[in-house]
Amino acid sequence: MRRLHEAIAREGTNLGGGILKVDHILNHQIIPDLMEELGQELGRRFRDAGADRVLTAEISGIAPALSTALVLGVPLVYARKKKPITMSGTIFTETAPSRTKGEEVSFMVAAEFLPPGERVLIVDDFLASGLTTLALARLVRSARSELVGIGVVVEKRFEEGRARLREAGYPTLPVVALATVLRMEESRIELAAYPQACHE
Repeated sequence: MRRLHEAIAREGTNLGGGILKVDHILNHQIIPDLMEELGQELGRRFRDAGADRVLTAEISGIAPALSTALVLGVPLVYARKKKPITMSGTIFTETAPSRTKGEEVSFMVAAEFLPPGERVLIVDDFLASGLTTLALARLVRSARSELVGIGVVVEKRFEEGRARLREAGYPTLPVVALATVLRMEESRIELAAYPQACHE
């Protein structure tokens, strides 16, 4: 994932408060062939996990999750943040704080799209504090399904999300980050040296 690593190093911006702006590749603009590469890599890393479906959060996680689901040949389900009038029946709901929105955000999935007894892979754009990821994991648990792994495009290692996942009851769950930010200070973004950024 050298291309991803170089794009973050070249154009990523530290907005302060732990917020990393990478709108040029993830959160506003999507580079289709780069997203395809990310999906291929995550698909390769989780090929043997036996996932039945991929779960992500609306909206920035959809692009990498879709690319990964395409490689794995499984459906993608994304947790909605607002309930549309078309969503009915049993709905699994969780909340997590959003730093970029400055408020609690809801995540909702209709039970019909997260059936029991399946193996679910979470794919998202970031792993930071881990609170959004844990909300998605609780959705999987509510559905009585099994979480088989977590794949993210960027991990902000200094925010301890990976440790929070272990403490929450996932000590051996495979967590794959395609790029790892070790620290951010003023205009400097320090990334784990490639290819370390691709290690679990």
